[in-house]
Amino acid sequence: MIEKITIQLNDDHTFSLLNGNSISTLNPKALLLYATADCAGRTIVSLLKEHISSVKLLELSIEGRLSTTDVVAESQFTHINIIYRVECEKLKDQIIISRAINLAHDKYCGMLQMIRHIAPLSHEISVVTTGEREA
Repeated sequence: MIEKITIQLNDDHTFSLLNGNSISTLNPKALLLYATADCAGRTIVSLLKEHISSVKLLELSIEGRLSTTDVVAESQFTHINIIYRVECEKLKDQIIISRAINLAHDKYCGMLQMIRHIAPLSHEISVVTTGEREA
């Protein structure tokens, strides 16, 4: 079974759950994924201090493959994958944003560091520019 959580950055630099989910309805394993995504997102926002205004969309989807077909107490994560989706205004911002994501993912997010001890962790990054092309 795969548990999946998706969060998106709000205008006030906090994150909200997508897909009609609320924190109160999540099971403990989904809560762990939520906490991990939220930590990674907050770390990215912190690293992007003066560049956060160029981010039009920041969305994190985290999927955890469980060892069982249903969520039960014995379920354990066998693999976790995070997908970072970002839209920015300028092409030059792609480098800055990609670097912040990699630093958060590889070094600065404490939850991601902890998750690595639970299950193999992979990630994907998709950064697109939606603004005018620079000359």
